[in-house]
Amino acid sequence: MDRLRAFFDIRVSNCLAQSNTTQGISETYITHVKEKKTGYLHRVLEVEGGIFTPLVMSTTGGIGKEFSSVIRRLAELKAEKTRNSYSECIRFIRLKLSFSMVRCVTLSLRGYCGSVRGETTTSDIYNV
Repeated sequence: MDRLRAFFDIRVSNCLAQSNTTQGISETYITHVKEKKTGYLHRVLEVEGGIFTPLVMSTTGGIGKEFSSVIRRLAELKAEKTRNSYSECIRFIRLKLSFSMVRCVTLSLRGYCGSVRGETTTSDIYNV
């Protein structure tokens, strides 16, 4: 059996934002999933020959139904491959996801503080 290529697109939304207060959290997830599928599903199915799953989550840590299904399936595959228990694998995946979210939120709030290669600083200008 040929394996299909899987395509994912992540959307993180603030369910408590003023633009989302007219609908509940689950309706917000459904709206974002529909928007992503409208934009990408046809291209992935027809051109790329794969499957597309939008991964929708909120800034408060909630995840959509399809994202939850993907996490469960990844945990099943990891448990089968590594011979660890399903509960250990799903805990590991959720932990990695949580830390990735914290890293992204911190970066978006604080901004990138590292230096960019080739960047000119004020000390470089004065040492000329």
